[in-house]
Amino acid sequence: MQMQFTEAPAPDDITAEKGRLLFAGPVDFVKGVVAMSGLPPADRVEICFAGRSNVGKSSLINALTGRKSLARASNTPGRTQELNFFALGEDRYMVDLPGYGYANAPVAVVEKWQKLLKSYLSGRQTLRRVFVLIDSRHGAKSVDEEILTLLDKSAVTFQVVMTKTDKVSRAELEKNVAQVKAALAKHPAAYPELVLTSSEKGEGVATLRAIIAGLT
Repeated sequence: MQMQFTEAPAPDDITAEKGRLLFAGPVDFVKGVVAMSGLPPADRVEICFAGRSNVGKSSLINALTGRKSLARASNTPGRTQELNFFALGEDRYMVDLPGYGYANAPVAVVEKWQKLLKSYLSGRQTLRRVFVLIDSRHGAKSVDEEILTLLDKSAVTFQVVMTKTDKVSRAELEKNVAQVKAALAKHPAAYPELVLTSSEKGEGVATLRAIIAGLT
C-alpha cells in the first residue's frame, strides 16, 4: 500500500508554545565535526538538517532560532564543510549537515563529505529525524534522491521541508509539492507529512518548531 503524503497541519496553541519555548531558550554552537571520532557524546536526542547547497538551510535554522547569524548563510554554495553541532536546550542537539550536490567543489572534498555523511547517518543511535530541505522553486532533484535513498538504507526517518515558498507562485508551488510527494512515495523512511516554509516570511516556522519539540 502506497503511503499518502500530506502537508503538516499548523500546531495547536499548546504544542506551538512548546516549540516556541524550546527555540527561545539557549541555542549554543558546540563544535564543528570533520570526522566521526570528533562527534560529541550520544547522550541526547538529535535532529539534523540536510539539503542541497543554496537550498536555504542556514536561513531556516536562523529563522527557527530567531538568531540572525547562528548558522552562517553564504551566497557561496558548499561553504559548510563539516557537521555543525548546536545544543538546543539541555536535552537536544541540532546538527547542520554539509550541503550536497555542489558540482564545483573539488572531488576529494566531495568524497570526504559523502563519507562523513554516510557514516554519521548510519551510525548515530540518538538521531531521531533528518529534515531534508527541498527548494520549492525546483522540487526534488536527482541529487536529493541520492540522500533519500541513503536514509532509506540507514533506516533513519526523514521529513521533507520545502523552503522558499514565498519565491514561487501558488500554481508552481502546488505543482512542485505534488512532484515531491510522488518522489517520496518510493522511500520507506519518509515521514508522511511535508512542512512548507519561508524563512523570510516566517511561514511554517512554528510548525517545524513544534515537530522538533515533540521528538523524544
